[in-house]
Amino acid sequence: MKSKLKVACVQTNSSDLPEENIEMLENLFVPLSRKSPNLICLPECVSIFTDSEKKIRDYVKNSHHIFLKFIKDKAKKLKTFILVGSFPKLKNNNKYFNRSILINENGKEVCFYDKINLFDVTLGKNESYFESKNYDPGKRIKLVELPWGQLGMSICYDLRFPLLFKKLARKGAIFFSIPAAFTYTTGKAHWHALIKARAIENGCFVFAAAQCGNHKNGRRTYGHSLIVDPWGNIISEADEKIGFICATIDTEVVETVRKKIPSTISYVL
Repeated sequence: MKSKLKVACVQTNSSDLPEENIEMLENLFVPLSRKSPNLICLPECVSIFTDSEKKIRDYVKNSHHIFLKFIKDKAKKLKTFILVGSFPKLKNNNKYFNRSILINENGKEVCFYDKINLFDVTLGKNESYFESKNYDPGKRIKLVELPWGQLGMSICYDLRFPLLFKKLARKGAIFFSIPAAFTYTTGKAHWHALIKARAIENGCFVFAAAQCGNHKNGRRTYGHSLIVDPWGNIISEADEKIGFICATIDTEVVETVRKKIPSTISYVL
């Protein structure tokens, strides 16, 4: 197993127009390619950012295959793994899964995860979100084997459910992917604390690519994409603008931290 992994987290301000999102990623991939990352993590809702069921339906019918081909071609060209934070996946009941997928360096889909914990919250009189309006929850946790170790997959609001990550760690995860579109309200209050907590509790690296800025549907997302080590140290952090962060990590740090504090072992169910 390889011990050195160069990871990048891309931060976007995605819109309800897939062609704009592809163009934005194309512009980001140019400087990112010079960093030669082994794994590129993209945020939640990276292909389309909307609450409109009609726009989601149009995307699935007309644009998803274009977006996916773009990502697969980039993975092959850059010889890198690309984690697509999420996109809408149509179900038989005309609702959707919020799905994250991993593409390998050959442009092949190797794993997917459907978001289990949906973001149905009321933050204030004028701020509420109901993800379950368009989406159904997934039912299975997912790990995928990389050349550097196992990656446990999650999406955004999952971050608030520590048992999910504990299960992933017990099954062998040494990295967590947490692509997100955290609201500005919750992000400024909780983002850093929650990301660091999941890393510390499980002795895992966290790769958290995030959406940022003001979006066309009226939402404001927090940004601050993070790469955090198993001790809770922030290795790299973005600001609140479109861009990317990179870090070369040593997977042997996981074993070192877990020997000091073996918190992945629990005798309480």
